[in-house]
Amino acid sequence: MILTKIAAAVLAVGTLLPTTAGAAARADILVHLDLAAGQMPENVVPDRDGSVDVTFAGARQVARIDAYGKISVLATLPAPADPAAVTPLLGFPLTTGLVRDGRTFYVLYATGSARETGLWTFTEGRAPRKLAGLPADGLPNGLTRDPATGTMYVTDSARGAVYSVTARGRVRVFSTDAALASTGFFGANGAKVRAGHLYVSNLDQGTVVRTPLSGRRAGVFTTVATGLTGIDDFDFTGRGEQIVAALVTENKVVLTDGTTVLTAADGLSNPTSVLVRGGRAYVPSAAYTTQKDPNLLVVRLGGTHR
Repeated sequence: MILTKIAAAVLAVGTLLPTTAGAAARADILVHLDLAAGQMPENVVPDRDGSVDVTFAGARQVARIDAYGKISVLATLPAPADPAAVTPLLGFPLTTGLVRDGRTFYVLYATGSARETGLWTFTEGRAPRKLAGLPADGLPNGLTRDPATGTMYVTDSARGAVYSVTARGRVRVFSTDAALASTGFFGANGAKVRAGHLYVSNLDQGTVVRTPLSGRRAGVFTTVATGLTGIDDFDFTGRGEQIVAALVTENKVVLTDGTTVLTAADGLSNPTSVLVRGGRAYVPSAAYTTQKDPNLLVVRLGGTHR
């Protein structure tokens, strides 16, 4: 199951204890979540009025968390029609990447069955529906949207691929470049569109790579960051291409200049993604292997950020 695979990776890179003191200002845990209820926050996007939206990986849910830590469930994806189809790779139906466009949401769901695995969408206040199917033996993980075209890009961590999905649900294999491949655990993971490029993290390779978004297929991926052991998802700080990354197996949040921003001493418990807004970084921790205190942490970053 996915927890077993993550645990194995943690053992391969070392313990979850911090090795470097946090370099950021005071970090605060906005809300402690319920592990038993599957509230393992996997992805985070901005919402209005200081709120953020997250996917709860083990609860099949998209939820809003306001500036005071209040949780409101926006949607619950359907339980697998065939629970026996859930593969050992997953261990449980997994809700991952998230994009918000006004009152419309797009969310990735993996069950090990073709019936449910894919990109789902819903308008706030309405039930979710499946927009596009994705390979049932893959692991759709990172999700981002190109604001220029409306096209969404999905990383597949198991297959080492990126798919493009149109607003009408048409799926294409965008790339299977070697830079996206796994070396035994998970390959392509997080995804962001910025300045006409698609950026993708690779957990196994510890890299962030990019390719121009021109034409119908990806060009050559160029490596923009290395040495990011166990990188899950990431965001940009607003300083050029500087990236702040969640290292899920290392239990750290770091900058690409080597600075350690947060560690377990600050409250991290397997951080999965990062959202930078208004000089603050929002960091969900899913507690996949620590099995302790999934939470949403907020820290103010130094300098000028978006």
